Amino acid sequence: MKLTADWLTSRPAQTVCALLTDAGFEAWFVGGCVRNTLLNAPVADLDLSTNARPDVVVGLAKDAGLRVVPTGIEHGTVTIVVEKTPIEITTFRRDVATDGRRAVVAFADTLLEDARRRDFTMNALYADMDGNIADPLGGLPDLQARHVRFIEDPERRIQEDYLRILRFFRFHAWYGDVDAGIDADGLAACAMHVEGIQTLSKERIGQEMLKLLAAPDPAPAVASFASCGGLMQVLPGADHGALSVLVHVEGVAGLEPDAIRRLAVLGGQDVTENLRLSKAKARRYGLLRDDMSTAEIAYRFGADAGMDKLALQAASLGCEIDPKAIEFVHFAARQHFPITAADFMPALQGAALGRAIKDAESRWIASGFMLGKDALLG
Repeated sequence: MKLTADWLTSRPAQTVCALLTDAGFEAWFVGGCVRNTLLNAPVADLDLSTNARPDVVVGLAKDAGLRVVPTGIEHGTVTIVVEKTPIEITTFRRDVATDGRRAVVAFADTLLEDARRRDFTMNALYADMDGNIADPLGGLPDLQARHVRFIEDPERRIQEDYLRILRFFRFHAWYGDVDAGIDADGLAACAMHVEGIQTLSKERIGQEMLKLLAAPDPAPAVASFASCGGLMQVLPGADHGALSVLVHVEGVAGLEPDAIRRLAVLGGQDVTENLRLSKAKARRYGLLRDDMSTAEIAYRFGADAGMDKLALQAASLGCEIDPKAIEFVHFAARQHFPITAADFMPALQGAALGRAIKDAESRWIASGFMLGKDALLG
């Protein structure tokens, strides 16, 4: 099998590969760009592995007049930018020591050594500049079967980096065969070492959880994550029971997958803190978990926010969204409060004015936006 892709034959990819191979080094695209191309999925980043040491890569690039960014040179990674396309180049590596959070690595000389330190077999697929695929660990059959499988010993892979527990479920959600089920050995290893999640930073956990929840249908993977005790470690008090219903509701209503909406249906204790959500994501999560009516949310924050709330309500009730409710959300989002502070002045001032405006607006929203100016002022 050969890899064919526009990015592979592009000038940036061919230029960087030739830079290394013309100097006598190996150049292999690896990871997501190879995996996703074989799955006909979008490719976001281009990553290269090579036996050239980082200082050599930097020297070759500078001699060729190419822009070099020392992305993580202490770990063997530099980025070369060609025609605004960044290509991350990492020297073959092997793990010397690990503690479940980070690894001490040493440079390696062979592609096999580099492959054996990766997480899943489908991520240890390589392709050269001509599209020839190297599969040192049997990842291609796993990829074709959409079987997310740890490389060699699952327990050892997890103990090297406990984030791989979350990645296991995230990859299953995105690339796994739901009908075939999750890899039993991997699931057992995750259950055995699930408490290791507590050693990870909340930022890393949050990033992985949001990527998992953004999958087209994360419900089966989240259910498996819960079954091994992982969900309780990450989000104490969360309940995944309505997630599959929400995914169905989203599909019927034509809503795009959304991690925060799905996080809101899971709930849990101290969610924004436990996942270190950004301020914007935390505000949105809080809004969706708030008791504010759908009408008020749509009026104040727009139709998209109102639709999110409708979807959550439907999921909690185990039903689809009423088309009339959708119409009302869009109606509410178009409304403008018909009175201003000036309408109460000069009779009311200060705090009394503020209370009057707030009361009038509340009555207006409760009426379905039907009360007119005279009724609100009367």
